[in-house]
Amino acid sequence: MPPSPPAPTKETSRFRFPSAYTILFALIIIVAALTWIIPAGQYERVASQVLGKDVPVAGTYAPMDANPQGFSDIVLAPIAGFYDPSSYTANAIDVALFVLMIGGFIGVVTATGAIDAGIKRAMTRLKGREKWMIPILMGLFALGGTTEGMAEETLAFYVLLTPVMIAAGYDALTAVAVILLGAGVGVLGSTVNAFSTVIASNAAGVPFTDGLVLRVVLLALTFAATVAYVMRYAARVKADPSRSLVFDRKEQNEKHFGMATEAAATTFTGLHKIVLLLFGATFAVMIWGVSLGGWWMAEMSGLFLFAGIGIGLIGRLGEKGLVDAFVGGARDLLGVALIIGLARGIVVIMDAGHMTDTILHWAEGTVAGLNSVVFINVMYWIEVALSFFVPSTSGLAVLSMPILAPVADFAGVARHLVVTAFQSAEGVVNLVTPTSAVVMGGLAIARVPYERWLRFFWPVLLGLTIIIMAILSIGVFLGGTPT
Repeated sequence: MPPSPPAPTKETSRFRFPSAYTILFALIIIVAALTWIIPAGQYERVASQVLGKDVPVAGTYAPMDANPQGFSDIVLAPIAGFYDPSSYTANAIDVALFVLMIGGFIGVVTATGAIDAGIKRAMTRLKGREKWMIPILMGLFALGGTTEGMAEETLAFYVLLTPVMIAAGYDALTAVAVILLGAGVGVLGSTVNAFSTVIASNAAGVPFTDGLVLRVVLLALTFAATVAYVMRYAARVKADPSRSLVFDRKEQNEKHFGMATEAAATTFTGLHKIVLLLFGATFAVMIWGVSLGGWWMAEMSGLFLFAGIGIGLIGRLGEKGLVDAFVGGARDLLGVALIIGLARGIVVIMDAGHMTDTILHWAEGTVAGLNSVVFINVMYWIEVALSFFVPSTSGLAVLSMPILAPVADFAGVARHLVVTAFQSAEGVVNLVTPTSAVVMGGLAIARVPYERWLRFFWPVLLGLTIIIMAILSIGVFLGGTPT
């Protein structure tokens, strides 16, 4: 009897999910194709002194000449993601440069040995209590999200917390969840976030304090649900590392984040203490600058450049050692910078195709005449769809609220509920959308493949959606009607 043919090996039969670069470039092509299908159109816009931006005027939508995106537009989209080639206006170049400066800064601090030594000392002292880092850190990120819309600035924390979580017996995915879900749930349940709730409320013509209690409840419930989920996953990984969704990358990640150094090389010295104090002070200054000093990407990039040079000198790396460490650290995050440009390139194609206003116009007609409870839930899903096309929170607020908020009056729904539907939808989508530089950049820094994040996140997505829709429905019954 002839031998049966050999079974296909795991390597030949297993589907390999494409990289983040392939996913993003494929989305650029898909969106460019949509510009040939979705009619071009635009609302008239007027300047708003309150918002400081031009806002669309309801009822003024009109078709316009199509501008379908062709081959050359697709090729230039990743470049245009960084800056506009025709006007040289910056797009994502500032965020990409910020990431490179973070990489250089971390490279210098790592070269001093302070991070590795400090992590091992902290893990020794936290022995048996590591799990409490998760709710505490998520609470701090959520506080930043709900008050000032913490997003791009969280990229600085992935290089810090990923090795901490790995050393604690968890994995890189746990670090991503702590940062991305922590800050993301804060944005989802924004209370006084000027970039979400305040702008959206002003655009909707209502005080941002309207509906505040309901948003606090939304924040509390979604925060509790996500913390419980992350702690459960982390405990499972700590008990059995093979249950990690990134177990196959465990050794690579440990080596990359410096977890494989010899114990003798990580003695915690006085110099290490000084370096770590300066390291922590740098992040404290960044938070102060963003929150109170009016800083953004340029100032933060300058801070990390200056701090990296200072720590390198204090850490006695020498001129060559300092330069090599900084350049090497920036090189490690070069792929992240490229991902950020690709993600922004998708938005460039959509804007050039003039399709976003058309989608908003379709949404405006969809919600007319619906029952109040149905209306607010359909509004949530409309904002979810729009969030994929406009990943900027403030940008979507200015675009959609002047059009969709007045429709709520005819449905018998208070406008502040439309604001809550907007911010919760944008918050959920920005936890997963590949058009977000924060999502794709954070995953790349932590070395977590996008499809692993999707596998981890889908139960969270389901739970958050149920909570949000329930809160919005209850809000209608509790007096969420026009006054």
